[in-house]
Amino acid sequence: MIDTQNPDAPRYPVFARSQDEVPFGVTPSQTVGPYVHIGLLPRWENSGTTVPEDAPGRVDVSFTVLDGAGQPIVDAMIETWQADAEGRFDTPADPRGAAEATPAGFRSLARVFADDTGTIVVHTVKPGALPAENGTAEAPHINVGLFARGMLERLYTRLYFPEDTEAHEADPVLAAVPEADRPKLIAAKTDRGYHLTIHVQNAEGRETPFFAL
Repeated sequence: MIDTQNPDAPRYPVFARSQDEVPFGVTPSQTVGPYVHIGLLPRWENSGTTVPEDAPGRVDVSFTVLDGAGQPIVDAMIETWQADAEGRFDTPADPRGAAEATPAGFRSLARVFADDTGTIVVHTVKPGALPAENGTAEAPHINVGLFARGMLERLYTRLYFPEDTEAHEADPVLAAVPEADRPKLIAAKTDRGYHLTIHVQNAEGRETPFFAL
């Protein structure tokens, strides 16, 4: 039931007779599974590529998604959202104001389905650092949303980069994660970019930290 007496309730009130009468507001959470693939087909063309092929600094960022038994989740889908190489977003919603994307042609969002090994590849650039509250800064990172059959809601996590150790120490989001779990959010360097293994569940302590948003 929608709490119509609570103006802060994260759902639309029930006065509307049709969806055309509903004003803009907070979007209700939707169930992910069990038909995530059906609902997202046909797939968005080049959805895993955020920059042109010849863009300077282009790298491959890959993820392998494993279940609680260590088996690949072959029907997983990942969405990534990130700043550009300068740590900015080409949108008025950026508190610093919109700025032309760096490199040219960059877009912040990617969406990729897993292959038979549970692996997803995003062709992108390493993002710059982001300003945070109280004069702090968030280390370069990529926000990750994970969807899969059987999940009622998407899971949220982050990928950080292994060379930014000093920035990690000052990152306010990493600081909120138990110290022993922080390495699980830091990607490994590969020949073509970076890789992070996401453990959706693990009884041996390898489960990836997820964030409540």
